[in-house]
Amino acid sequence: MVTFFTCNCFFFSSNNLLFLYLHIKDQSDNRKIILMEKFTLGIVAFPILFSMLALRVPIGLAMLIVGCSGTIIIAGWLPILSQVKTSAWHLFSNYSLSVIPLFLLMGNFAGKAGMSEALFKFTGACLGHRKGGVAMAAIGACAGFGAICGSSLATAATMGKVALPELRRLGYSGALSTGTLAAGGTLGILIPPSVILIIYSILTEQNIAKMFLAAFIPGILAALGYIFAIGLYVRFVKGSGPTKERVGWKERLSLFKNIWQIILIFLVMIGGIYLGWFTPTEGGAIGAGGAGLIAISNKNFKFSDLVDVIESTAITSAMIFLVLLGAEFFNSFIALTQLPNQLGEIVLKNNFSPYLIVACILVLYLFLGCLMDSLAMILLTIPVFFPLIMTLDFGMSAEETAIWFGILTLIVVEVGLITPPVGLNVFIINKMAGDVSITETFKGVLPFLFSDILRVILLFFFPGITLFLLKIF
Repeated sequence: MVTFFTCNCFFFSSNNLLFLYLHIKDQSDNRKIILMEKFTLGIVAFPILFSMLALRVPIGLAMLIVGCSGTIIIAGWLPILSQVKTSAWHLFSNYSLSVIPLFLLMGNFAGKAGMSEALFKFTGACLGHRKGGVAMAAIGACAGFGAICGSSLATAATMGKVALPELRRLGYSGALSTGTLAAGGTLGILIPPSVILIIYSILTEQNIAKMFLAAFIPGILAALGYIFAIGLYVRFVKGSGPTKERVGWKERLSLFKNIWQIILIFLVMIGGIYLGWFTPTEGGAIGAGGAGLIAISNKNFKFSDLVDVIESTAITSAMIFLVLLGAEFFNSFIALTQLPNQLGEIVLKNNFSPYLIVACILVLYLFLGCLMDSLAMILLTIPVFFPLIMTLDFGMSAEETAIWFGILTLIVVEVGLITPPVGLNVFIINKMAGDVSITETFKGVLPFLFSDILRVILLFFFPGITLFLLKIF
């Protein structure tokens, strides 16, 4: 069944691209397509790709099919056969990509070790006595676990299991409790280490360590903005965020003993990277090893849990690598169409403001976030938008421009995880809640969306905030 569906998708995309080609090719030379025709072919490829995604074709497979079909139309069979022979090996043997399964392994170990629960209990003890304090504690726990996990969906799912029952038991409204956890999960995409951040760095050939450093302040601003949004929400919506009894400092210190390992792993891993003790990949290995030792030392950790951790890491890594392979073929096709170059020439010819171009791209990401997941957006759009951005003058160096644009992109992509109608984090948390309608969950997410928009505007007009730590270190 799957094979039949895949074949149909292949012929669908191929026939559409071939139809276009037969109508736009130069009759005098069947092997050549003029520049504008290539440009048109590149433009039409995107709706075809989106149509395949709407038919539930996996993003990696869809990009592979469209990329191969387009390359065959432009350059024939020989280049694509040569690319098939070498691309997989060159991509999967890339040393930089080995950091992805290591960070995934670390996050899975952290989840099995009960780190999420320990973080939530500690932050709840510190903030629970305030109005809306337990929801604020959930945001703090999401930020801490996201720093270890590196995945938004995993952070949302894990913290949902831990925090949602407690929030509902204390009498928090369904909108606030589910909205808080859905939004808190998005912190995993920005606070280092982040898998999406790594993929952006590899796609744009930027230094991973510098991208991590630049993400710190925006990540902290995100967490503080969410906490402030909760404070305003409980002030205006009465009874939505009750308090609980104050916990003494003695009990707080006792709970802190359960999370010091998490803090140690983060400091050693991130600190070692910036001090030059080891590379990001080596840091990922140390983090995974440390989280593994903590998990194994846990009395409740079983051999079956170890199998689950390894299996989950392997499945997720394979999915990401397949998507990256599809992106490799699709990006090669886009390069052949010269679409990025043509867009750059159009922008330069019409003297559009560089900041206006970035603003339009960010707005487009908001719309795409309603239809696609974060990884798909990054892989599909960065090869087109990034070369365009690098042709513009923002009064910064090329590296600073790339890092600033990358952080803005990731923030807006992060917003897409909680925007209707697709917001993946929203659906994950809502399904866990059971007794809360999806409408209520989206209402609960609105204050956090406003916080995100304000943060994007702030970082957009003041790039120095993002680049501050880079200038210091």
